[in-house]
Amino acid sequence: MAAKKTNEQTSKSVASKASKQLSNPKSTPAQKSVAGSALTQAANKKKR
Repeated sequence: MAAKKTNEQTSKSVASKASKQLSNPKSTPAQKSVAGSALTQAANKKKR
């Protein structure tokens, strides 16, 4: 069964908080997993 594709994106404020969680050495692996998930859904600002 194929995964359902959605067009949802993480907001800028949530992406910023997720980034801070990933760089925090006191974050648990579960917190880092959720933060990484949020960042993969964030809009990519880099343009080539």
